[in-house]
Amino acid sequence: MSAADMQGASGSSVLVIGGGLAGFSLARQLRALGHTGRLRIVDPEGLPYDRPPLSKAYLLGHTDQAGILLADADWCERHDVEILTGTVAAIHPETGEADLADGTVLEADLLVLATGGTARRLAIPGGDLDTVLELRTRADADRLRATLRPGLRLAVIGAGLIGAETASAARELGADVILIDPVDPPLVPAVGPELARRLHDMHAERGLEVVTGVPASITIDAGAHLITLDDGQAITADAILVGVGITANTALAVDAGLEVDGGVIVDDRQLTSHPRVYAVGDAARRRTADGVLQRRAEHWESAMNTGRTAAAAIAGAELPVHGASWFWSDRHGVHVEGVGSMTGPGTTVIREIDGVPAIAFRLDPDGYLAGCAAIDGGLAVRAARRMIDRRVHVDPAQLADPAVNLKKLAR
Repeated sequence: MSAADMQGASGSSVLVIGGGLAGFSLARQLRALGHTGRLRIVDPEGLPYDRPPLSKAYLLGHTDQAGILLADADWCERHDVEILTGTVAAIHPETGEADLADGTVLEADLLVLATGGTARRLAIPGGDLDTVLELRTRADADRLRATLRPGLRLAVIGAGLIGAETASAARELGADVILIDPVDPPLVPAVGPELARRLHDMHAERGLEVVTGVPASITIDAGAHLITLDDGQAITADAILVGVGITANTALAVDAGLEVDGGVIVDDRQLTSHPRVYAVGDAARRRTADGVLQRRAEHWESAMNTGRTAAAAIAGAELPVHGASWFWSDRHGVHVEGVGSMTGPGTTVIREIDGVPAIAFRLDPDGYLAGCAAIDGGLAVRAARRMIDRRVHVDPAQLADPAVNLKKLAR
């Protein structure tokens, strides 16, 4: 049987490289679709776990390691999913082999790259210091939690989603937090300027020090860190956390000769340039049927959806249709959600609640809803998602009116 013939073969063996949400979602969906072939997940951390709680409930101690597992050992045994703890050093698409760092060689009919990303380091002097923390893995969260204490001065560089979430949690744990970002306010592309302003102002309202600037260097002396900004300003801190995004883990794909361009290139089935290899999650970058390379998506739902899509392709099932992209975040006791795009051509409509911006809608030039973001407005975002997916033409005045039921507009 050729590699191409294996697509849709229920007995084909599958090796998933990476145990995050994308890899686990693929495994779970394969079994749900009746796939009976051998199914293994190999990951340095063993059992798959969920990452969003790392900067929230897990960091705060509201849940433990068992509480963030995507599946425990019993589930894996019941569904015949083998979990292997190890690091893949190389893959060989032509043979379906994967070499582990310890010398073990694994074989499978199909390989799935679910390698995710690595926290991006600051490309400045001192940016690679061991004392400069990041938050990407459970071990990172354990290290940060062990560092945090009341009165500790923590500098968080990067006020995007992960930086804001971590800064909020650290403040709740009693740390004195200084939040540094080059943009004021950040998150405008995700939620629009009005909500971005309100969200960023929450930091100072809750006792964080907020600085707009670009770090130029980091030094350490007797345990104290000095961050020098490009304008000459100097900031001292007991600890530093950097949250400035991730870099896709594409080394395995590059070494195997797969097509890579800012991510592992895949088609609408999540299939790479080799018919034996799929890629899912943060490391994958889709090329559309007309040749357009899309931006990599680094959100939770996207990881889950790409895993499900690849599972359907492997199982020979109909590819799922996913709605407009969606994300969420939490900070300072409020919940933020967004759907679609807030950056395309068109106009923004703001719905105020109690006199403050609460929901932002982005209308395209033809009057169709293209995006929505909300603070503590999950129901509104769900209604907006239906409007986006169904191409509902909406009246801006109704969107702005708090008395208008958005759920009815979505019908």
